Amino acid sequence: MSGLVARLRRTPSWQITLGAALLALGFLVAAQLRSEGPRVRYTSQERAPLIETVLSLQRDQDALKARILELNEQIRALQRRGEGSAALVAELNRQIEAARIAAGLVAIEGPGLVLQLTDAAGPLPPGANPADALVHSDDIRTLVEELWLAGAEAIAVNGERVTVSTAILDIGGSVLVNSAYLTPPYQIAAIGPPGLYDRLSASAGFVDFVVNRADAFGLGLSFAEPERVVVPAYAGTVTLRYARPEPSPSPGGP
Repeated sequence: MSGLVARLRRTPSWQITLGAALLALGFLVAAQLRSEGPRVRYTSQERAPLIETVLSLQRDQDALKARILELNEQIRALQRRGEGSAALVAELNRQIEAARIAAGLVAIEGPGLVLQLTDAAGPLPPGANPADALVHSDDIRTLVEELWLAGAEAIAVNGERVTVSTAILDIGGSVLVNSAYLTPPYQIAAIGPPGLYDRLSASAGFVDFVVNRADAFGLGLSFAEPERVVVPAYAGTVTLRYARPEPSPSPGGP
C-alpha cells in the first residue's frame, strides 16, 4: 500500500488530471449512446405495380444523373483541348438540359390536371375518429401514386416537385413534402398526356380512395383541367451517397 502511495506521489499531477478527464468523457459518451431513442422507419405500401413504377423511376433517375455528369465531363474535356466546336458544345448542353428536365430539376408547364384535397367540413359518421376527417400524408401519397400509374410525367404538391427521393410524411398538424411543411388545402398538380383524368378515375386505387376516404368521411376532393399546368423545379439536393430500395414486408411477417 505504501509503495502504491509512493508511486502516485511520483506521478505528475497533469497525468492524473488527464486520466480523470478521459474517464469522465467516456462516461458521457456511453450515457449519450444509451439515451438515443429508436429511429422511426418509414415503409411504403405494398403494392406491386407501384413498387415496380418506383424502381423504374429510380433507375431512370440514376441514369439521368450519370448522363449529366458524363456530358459535363465531355464539355470540360473539349474546352481543355480547345477542339470543341460551338455546335458540339451546344448539342451537349441541349442534352444536359433534357436530362435535367426529366430528373425534375427544371420547371415545366403543359396540359394536365390539378386535384384539390381538403379536410372534411360536415359531420362525421357515428363512431368515427375525428382524425379521419383530416387529410393525412397517406391520402396525398395515394393520389400521387395513382397519378404516376395513370401516366403523369411531372407532379407537384402545393408547389413542391415530387421526385423519386421525395418523402410525404405527417409531422404534427401538417404534411411534410421534401423539406416543406404544408397545410390544407392541398393542390396536386400533374402534367401528363391527354385523358389523364379519365385514366385516373378508372383506376381501382382511385375509386377505393373516393369511396373509403372522400365519401366515407367527407374529405373534399375536386379537380380542374386548365389549359396549362405549371410544375416548378425540385429545389432540394439530388446528391444521394447511399440508397437502395426498401424491401416489402412479407405477407406473414409482423
